[in-house]
Amino acid sequence: MPLPPAVTIATFVSVITNLQVLKNSDTKLDAPDRLDQSFPNRLDYRKTTVLTPMRAPKLQHIKMFDAAARHLNFRLAAEELNLTQGAVAQAVRSLEADLGVMLFDRRARGLSFTEAGRRYHGDTSKGLEIINEATRNLLPSINRVSISVPPSFASKWLVPRLPQFMEINPDIDVRIIASEHLTDFQTQDVDIAVRQGRRPLDRKLAIHLLAPIDLGAYCGPAIDLPRGAPRTLADLTGLPLIQDGHRYWEHLLAEHDLPCPQPVLQFNQTSLALDAAANGQGMAVAPKLIARADVKSGRLQEVWHDDSERDLGFWLLRPAGKSANQDASTALTDWILNEIR
Repeated sequence: MPLPPAVTIATFVSVITNLQVLKNSDTKLDAPDRLDQSFPNRLDYRKTTVLTPMRAPKLQHIKMFDAAARHLNFRLAAEELNLTQGAVAQAVRSLEADLGVMLFDRRARGLSFTEAGRRYHGDTSKGLEIINEATRNLLPSINRVSISVPPSFASKWLVPRLPQFMEINPDIDVRIIASEHLTDFQTQDVDIAVRQGRRPLDRKLAIHLLAPIDLGAYCGPAIDLPRGAPRTLADLTGLPLIQDGHRYWEHLLAEHDLPCPQPVLQFNQTSLALDAAANGQGMAVAPKLIARADVKSGRLQEVWHDDSERDLGFWLLRPAGKSANQDASTALTDWILNEIR
C-alpha cells in the first residue's frame, strides 16, 4: 500500500535505530558479512561489532528489501512490486551500502539471509506493518475486500460468477489479484487467498477446502479420437498433448510408468492449455473445477479422469483474527463456499 506523503523516513528512524543488526556487544560478525574494504570508517569486524553512525536508509529501499526477503528472490520481488529485477537488486545493494553490512548471500538459485539480514528483516517487517496499519486507520472506511487467486481459477471460475456476488452485495468493492505466489497477510494488502496444492499448516489462518484436485483429460469436440472412448491413460499417449505449468501430463504418465511424448504445446497457465484444447489443438489435463464450465457449455469433452486419491486441493485462506473489513471479507468467503458447493 503506498504511504501518504506525511510519512517520511524520519518517521521510520525510531524503527531503524532500534534494529538488532550487530546490536549486542557479544555478537561476532564474520568476514563474509562485510561488504568490502570501502567501509573501513564504519566497520572493523576485527575490532568491534558496533557500527558507527550509518547513513539513514531510504524507506523505499527497505520496502524493496522486505519483498526480496519474503520471496528470497529478486525476480519474484520485482513482480510483486511491478518493478524490474535490476531495480530491486540495486535498491538492496544501496541499502547494504547505507548499513555497511551484507543482508543476503547471492546464490545461483536465489538468495539466502546472512545472520544480520535475518535479524534486520524480522525488525523492519514489524515496522512496515505498523506504518501500513497506521495508514489504513487514517483512510476513510471503505467496504472493500481484496482476494488473491491463481490466474486460471480467476478466469475459469471466479470472474464469470462474480456478477452474482456484486448483485447481492452492491456496496462491496472487490479487488482481484491473479497470482500463485505465497501471500503474506501481514505485509500485503490481501484479505483472502485461494491456493492450490497441499493443505497449508499455518495455524494463524482460517483454512477451507474448496475442492480436491481431481484431474481429467480434456479435448475439443472436433478432435479426432480413436474408435471407442479412451478408457486408460495409455490410450491417450498417441494424441497431441498440451502441457501447462503444473506439468500434469509428465507427472501422470510417470506415475503409470508410461513414456511422456514431447507436448505439442506448452503454456504456463491451465486456462490457456484448456482454451487450446477447446480449439482442437490437442489434449490437456486439468483439475475438474477449472474445466467444469467449459465441459458444461460443450467447449470441452472429458475423455479420461484420474481415480487416484491425492492430498491436493484448492484452499481458501484468510487470517483467523478480526480485520478492519471483516464484514466484506466474511461475505465474500461465505459466498464462495456456498457457490462452489
